[in-house]
Amino acid sequence: MSTHTAPTALHIHIREMDCAAEEAEVRRALDALPGVVGLRFDLRRRVLSAQLQPGSQAAELAPPMLSAIRGLGYTPQLLQAPEEARRAPETGCCENPASGCGTAAHGHAHAHDHHGDEHHGHHHAQAPSAAPAEVNPLPRLLLALALALTAEGLHDFGGEAALWRYLGLAVAVGAVALSGLGTYRKGWQALRQGRLNINALMAVAVTGAIAIGSWPEAAMVMSLYALAELIEGRSVERARNAIRTLLALSPPDAEVLQADGRWLRQPVGEIALGQTVRLRPGERAALDGQVLRGHSALDQSPITGESLPVDKGPGDAVYAGSINQQGELELRATALAQDSLLARIIEAVEQAQASRAPTQRFVDRFAAVYTPAVFVLALGVAVGAPLLLGWGWLEAAYQALVLLVIACPCALVIATPVTIVSGLTAAARRGLLFKGGLHLEQARRLRAMALDKTGTLTQGRPELVAAELWREGASAAQVHALAHALAQRSDHPVSQAIAQGLGSPTPAPLPELEQLQALPGCGLTAQQRSASGLQTLQLGQVRWISATHALSPAQQAQLHAHEAAGRSVSLLADAQGLLACYAVADTLRPHAREALQALQRLGVHTVMLTGDNTRTAQAIAQAAGVATLRAELLPQDKLQALQQLRQQLGPIGMVGDGINDAPALAGADLGFAMGGAGTDTAMEAADVVIMTDDLRRLPEAIALSRRTHTLLWQNISLALGIKAAFMAAALLGQAHMWMAVVADVGASLLVVANGLRVLRWRGPWH
Repeated sequence: MSTHTAPTALHIHIREMDCAAEEAEVRRALDALPGVVGLRFDLRRRVLSAQLQPGSQAAELAPPMLSAIRGLGYTPQLLQAPEEARRAPETGCCENPASGCGTAAHGHAHAHDHHGDEHHGHHHAQAPSAAPAEVNPLPRLLLALALALTAEGLHDFGGEAALWRYLGLAVAVGAVALSGLGTYRKGWQALRQGRLNINALMAVAVTGAIAIGSWPEAAMVMSLYALAELIEGRSVERARNAIRTLLALSPPDAEVLQADGRWLRQPVGEIALGQTVRLRPGERAALDGQVLRGHSALDQSPITGESLPVDKGPGDAVYAGSINQQGELELRATALAQDSLLARIIEAVEQAQASRAPTQRFVDRFAAVYTPAVFVLALGVAVGAPLLLGWGWLEAAYQALVLLVIACPCALVIATPVTIVSGLTAAARRGLLFKGGLHLEQARRLRAMALDKTGTLTQGRPELVAAELWREGASAAQVHALAHALAQRSDHPVSQAIAQGLGSPTPAPLPELEQLQALPGCGLTAQQRSASGLQTLQLGQVRWISATHALSPAQQAQLHAHEAAGRSVSLLADAQGLLACYAVADTLRPHAREALQALQRLGVHTVMLTGDNTRTAQAIAQAAGVATLRAELLPQDKLQALQQLRQQLGPIGMVGDGINDAPALAGADLGFAMGGAGTDTAMEAADVVIMTDDLRRLPEAIALSRRTHTLLWQNISLALGIKAAFMAAALLGQAHMWMAVVADVGASLLVVANGLRVLRWRGPWH
C-alpha cells in the first residue's frame, strides 16, 4: 500500500473518556460535523475512531473534531496510525477523581483500566506525548476529608466568632479545592453548553451551600463525593477489567525449534504457522497447536471451562492459555497468536463490552430526562416552598441543594453496565461468547431451541461403534487385523473410521496384502498370501458383499438393527464366506442428552433440524432426547421451519456449525455457533459462539441470562428506591446534605457489589 494513501479514519485518544455516557457526550458533539460517516469507540483504551467520508481530508477534519472534544472539557490527542490506537495508554480519569470522573451525561462513576500486555502477547508501546500517569490520589483525598472534618469542628465549636468562621471557611474552601477543582471545571463546561450532568449538579450544590453559609457541609459533600468516586471506580474495575484475567493467560513468548536444532525463546508474535514449539510441565501454552510428540494432561479450564484435566497425545489440539501439568510436549503451531482461541475469546468479550444492552439504553434515556427533571424540582422547592409552604428562604434553598445531590443518577446508570459486563465475562469464562449485551438479555426469552444434527448434536465425523465376529472358531484378533490392513489403505471416511477404531491399540501384527483395489461405490478387495496360496479378501458395502455371500437370518437381523440406528455397515469376507461386520456412525456428542434435558427443565422446547435422511435422524433424535424432529431439510427449508416454529412456540434459538446453517442462524431470534468445529461463516452469522463445542453451554446461556436479568432489575429497584426515600425526606424538609451523599455513594456501591455477583456464577455443573 502506498504511504501516500489518504487515511480513511481519524484515531483520537481521549484521556478522560472511559464510559458509555461520556461516549454519548462525544458522539453528540461530533454528530453535526460534515465528512464523518461513523464513530467507533474503544472505551477500554479511550480511543475514538472516526470513519471519514470518501474524499474527505483528515487534515481538514482533525482540528474541528479536536476543538469540539476540548469544548466538552476533555483533552484529546490525535494518533497518527491505527497501530497507535491499539497501543494507546490505558489511563483514565479515575486516576484523578478530583477531575470529575462522573462527567457522563448521566453521571456515573467509571473504572480505570490498566493492562500490561495486549491480548495477542505484544507489549504496549506508549503513544506519542502521552500524559504521564498521575500519582495515587488517595492521600490528597484523605487530606481533603480531614480538612472537611476540621471545618465541621470549627463550625460546631467556634461559635459566632468571626475569626473562627473565616478560618473554617478557608479550611472548607481548601478541602473543596483539593477534591473538586476538576468537578468545577467540567461542571462549568456542561452548564455553558446547557447540559446538566453530575459535575454541574455537584458544582451548583457545593457553591450554593457555601453561599448560604453551609460551608462545612459543602466541604464534606465534595470530599466524600471525590473519595466515593475513587472507591466506586475501583469496584467497577473488577467488572470492566475482568477481561484482564484472560489477558494474563497467554505468555508473551515460547520455546521454538530453530533450523539448526536449537531451542530458543521467541515472542509469540514472531512464531509462524507450522513451527515446532516446546511446552514444559507447569507452563502455559503460548498459542494454539497440535501435539507432535509427548503425552500429558492439560488444564483447559481457563479456556473451555472443563473442570478436569484433559489427556493430550500426538494429533490432539492444544489451546493457548492451557496449563501443561505433567509431561513435556512438542507442538506444531496451528494458529498465529492473534488467531488463537484465546485471542478470539478476548476479542469477542471486548466487542461485547462496547455494546449496550436494551436495559442499559432504557436506563440511559431515563436518566437523561430524570436529571434535568430533578433540577427543575429543586428549583421549584427553592422558590415555591417559601411562597406556598411558609419555609424560610435559606431552609428552602438548603433542601433544594440537598435534592440536587440526591439527584445524582450514578447508582441508577451504573447498575446496568456493571451487571452486563459481569455477565459477559462470566459467560466467557465458561466458553460462551455473547456478541453483545443485547444477546445476553435476549437469551432468557427463548422458548424453543433448534439444533442441527451433524457437527452439532453429533461429533461430525464417523467412528467405529461396533465390530462383530461372524465366523465361529476364527480368531477375533486375526480377523480384525485383516480388516485393519484393508481399511488403512483407503482414504474413504468409513474406511478411515474402521482403521482408526481397530488400530488403537493394534489388535495384532498387520498381514501383508497384495493387489489391493478400491472399487468406487463398493469397497476394497485385496489378496493375502497364505500357505495354500493367494486368498481374496473383501471389505465393503452390504449390497456388494451380499451379492456373492449369503446372509443368515441372524446376520440379517443384526444388519437391520444397525441400519435402524442410523449406522453405516461394512462387511469383511474371504472366499469361504463372511468374517465380520463393522458398524460406523456419527456419534452423539458427550453430554448432548444431558444438555437437552437441562433445556427442557428450563421450559425450552428442543427441535432437531437436519438435512440427513429420516431414519438416521430419528436414531440420533431418540438418543439425544429431542422433542421434535424435522429431517431432509435444505438450508432454506431450515429457515422456513424456524419461522413456523416461532409462530407455534415463541422466540427460538438455532444451534449450528456449518455454512448450510448460516441462514437459519441469522434468521433465529438468537443464533448459537459451535466455535471449535464450526465454520467461520457460521460463527459470523451467530449471536453467540460456543467455543468449547459443549452443548451444556446452551442451558447455561439461558440460565445466566435469567440470572443477569434478575440482578439488573434488583439494581434498578435498589437505586430508584433509595433515591425516592431520600427525595421524600428532602421534600419534607428532613434531609441533610451529608445524608444525600451517603445515599448516593451507598446506593452506587450497593448496585456495583450486587452486579459483581454475576462473576461468581459457575453454572449448574459446578
